[in-house]
Amino acid sequence: MSRTQPWSNPGVSVSVCIAETSYLNCQLIERAFRSKRNRVAVVGSAVRSAEATALLREKQPDIAVISAQLQDGALEGYRVLREMRPACRRTRCVMLLHSRERKLVVDAFRSGARGVVFRDQPLEILCKCIHAVHHGQVWANSETMRHLVEALGQTMPVHLRDSRGADLLSKREADVVRLVADGLSNKDISTQLALSEHTVRNYLFHVFDKLGISTRVELVLYWLQRQSSGPSVAPATDAADAASVG
Repeated sequence: MSRTQPWSNPGVSVSVCIAETSYLNCQLIERAFRSKRNRVAVVGSAVRSAEATALLREKQPDIAVISAQLQDGALEGYRVLREMRPACRRTRCVMLLHSRERKLVVDAFRSGARGVVFRDQPLEILCKCIHAVHHGQVWANSETMRHLVEALGQTMPVHLRDSRGADLLSKREADVVRLVADGLSNKDISTQLALSEHTVRNYLFHVFDKLGISTRVELVLYWLQRQSSGPSVAPATDAADAASVG
């Protein structure tokens, strides 16, 4: 059985649903977010995968905080992530992990997470992650980004040129990709490049098609790979940084 609460506080900017291993854990997270300065409202919680999926479809929150382990299995949170994507397109997901094992982290992002927070981190970090993801960023420290770039390199070739040796992306498409990687939204990109938002979306559609990818996260990882193949790459220095994807 899932639990829901009305979301009626006009001062709260981010609605959140929680899927955790127990209702005690759900309550601990909710209690940590009660302060108005956090600007977060928990609108529902669940502890089993089917309940969590149903809750997310009903509430359509801004953010879903999903534990990898739920009451019905150690990796059921991944199932929730995958099943909610078609029905909850506006909801962005943050996954709670007990381990920094590379496979678990990479699979979280592959399943649709926009951020990963580890259980040994303070709840303040989770709050920061929620707001970063809500504003279109990917929350990943430098170690996590390295795992993701390595995994991407093993599964997807870096398409820089076509069979004739020509650049795969046009200059304008490359400009759009660069701005996405800098964390700009479609609206911001349209302003900077003096294009309509519709045109920016069309450019992104063509870029996704050319590169064989489907998400902005993959696009940023593609750009990181492309940059790392050049003569100079700025190393990640802050393990708490969030990677912007706009």
